[in-house]
Amino acid sequence: MRKSIIALLLLLSFVGTSQEYPDTKQEDFKLELPEIIVSGVDQQVSVKLTDKDLYGHFENQKVEVTINRETDTLTFHDGSLDFEMQFSTEDEYAVHSDLFSFSGSVNAIPLWMSILPPLIAILMALVFREVFSALFTGLLVGTTIIYFYAGNSLFIAFFKGIFAISEEYIIEALFDTGHLSIIVFSMMIGGMVNLITRNGGMKGVVNRLSKYARTSRSGQFITWLLGIAIFFDDYANTLVVGNTMRPVTDRLKISRQKLAYIVDSTAAPIAAIAFVTTWIGAELSYIQDGINTIGLDKNPYTIFLNSLSYSFYPIFALVFILLLVWKQRDFGPMHKAECHTRQHGINETDDADSFSNKLNDLEVPSNVKARAYNAVIPVAIIIFGTMAGLLYTGWDSALWEQDISFTKKLSATIGAADSYKALLWSSLSGMIVAVLLTQIQKILSLKDSVDSLINGFRTMLTAIIILILAWSIATVTEHVHTADFISRFLVEVEMAPYFVPVLTFIMAALVAFSTGSSWGTMAILYPLILPASWLIGTENGLEITHNYEIFFNVVSTVLAGSVLGDHCSPISDTTILSSLASSCNHIEHVRTQLPYALSVGAVSIFVGTLPAAYGISSWILFPVGIAILYFIVIFAGKYSGEGSGCKSKA
Repeated sequence: MRKSIIALLLLLSFVGTSQEYPDTKQEDFKLELPEIIVSGVDQQVSVKLTDKDLYGHFENQKVEVTINRETDTLTFHDGSLDFEMQFSTEDEYAVHSDLFSFSGSVNAIPLWMSILPPLIAILMALVFREVFSALFTGLLVGTTIIYFYAGNSLFIAFFKGIFAISEEYIIEALFDTGHLSIIVFSMMIGGMVNLITRNGGMKGVVNRLSKYARTSRSGQFITWLLGIAIFFDDYANTLVVGNTMRPVTDRLKISRQKLAYIVDSTAAPIAAIAFVTTWIGAELSYIQDGINTIGLDKNPYTIFLNSLSYSFYPIFALVFILLLVWKQRDFGPMHKAECHTRQHGINETDDADSFSNKLNDLEVPSNVKARAYNAVIPVAIIIFGTMAGLLYTGWDSALWEQDISFTKKLSATIGAADSYKALLWSSLSGMIVAVLLTQIQKILSLKDSVDSLINGFRTMLTAIIILILAWSIATVTEHVHTADFISRFLVEVEMAPYFVPVLTFIMAALVAFSTGSSWGTMAILYPLILPASWLIGTENGLEITHNYEIFFNVVSTVLAGSVLGDHCSPISDTTILSSLASSCNHIEHVRTQLPYALSVGAVSIFVGTLPAAYGISSWILFPVGIAILYFIVIFAGKYSGEGSGCKSKA
């Protein structure tokens, strides 16, 4: 009797655990490997049914599969068994089960090669100081590596790589609806900026404010205030403020060097941190690519807003100007320039005027009356339209019925919003209103208005080309798992996650200094640093909250370092435009601005970025940093206003 019971139990156990498969053969299954195989990283592999009639028989069926001598239980879903697998360079693989058996060998790309595309792009930028060829070369290196390890000779891989840049990577970048939204938004903002300049709106704003400039201090303050007011585009900021305020500052005996410094050091910082600018599209795109790589379920606009609390350099730079103006103190070459101007007035020996033809596109026709509302209304529509769009696309009535704070409700609403739609709606509305205002007042003909818009579109072409190349090289780095290599390298050298923001800030400043392009720097670094910083924090066991804090810090330091390098670089576009618009000798502008930029940069690192990574609140760091900047102005600076020290002889 006992033997019968044992036999029955064994039979039931066998029946319960046995797998009942329909009749199949090896040909009913196929193994799908990744198109691009990189050694040492987990990559998606699938075993798929070749006969769709078998899908129903295998749906949710569990199968024991041995993958390179490790057994796992997998489940069929929609005719496919999906799993992750690591490959080694020139190594064999084996996938076996009761149903199928696959084996073979692969020629995987060595993981260390994944660093070559961005590294060569950075080196090219450092050597040749030009970002377009740097990005293209890095992209070509990446595509050549991919095709070479796909089994082609180096010669064939090189030419296939060239063609792949246009037919695969650039097209793929342009097929992304988010990328297209950014391009359209940037063009419409550029068109609107050009039109409200041509119709006298920007000049009207400047004229309103310049009436209050009666002394050197008030003249510098109004210049700073205008730089803050024209926050939505750094090019428009430098050209409009510099050209319009130059006669005022000349009359008040403010040096051209000081004018160029105020113009330059308000333009990029305010454009970098304001939430409706020609920069925001690119910033959101790079952030989106970064969070896609690491799989974070976060809205890029939310991440950008959170990163503002770590934007030490842009905010400190804006405050530092205000402190210099308030205390009427300067140091270094700037103090000498201010004293010389106080004593001798403006010396028209600048060579910048020979480039004045570059500014013609933004000159206001002589017959146009400057009216401030022609600029204020379209800009206000963009600002409030974006806010309304964010609330509309992210609104959840159930959320607002909950008993939570208003701040959390607003943050959650913006986090769930479609920022691209909001930006597109608001920029289109602002552009249309700018055209209507121009036509109603008969300031420009319809043809001239459209031409102004088109010229504005053209001003964004450089940025759009950089964006497209950046998106393409970001896709290459994703395909070859560059972020995995960087994060593993930093973990192996035991790089503490707390130092990643500082390292990022310095790297961004060096690249921007060498290329003269904040946008190019963001294009190169964002796709690499964002995933790496998150993975380093994870590998070091940081709590999720602290990891997010460091991630937000890194998001801000790429941007902040780019702006610092831009301010120090003699080949920076905004630095050159600031010299031109202020009619200041370019080398003099760079020489006088450099000590100020480096001083603010040092305070940003040691008082802001580094302690923030260790968890010290920004509510503490910002006041401390501003206090240190104040003492720098007091103790390092010398009086340069009217009166003693720089007394005018005129």
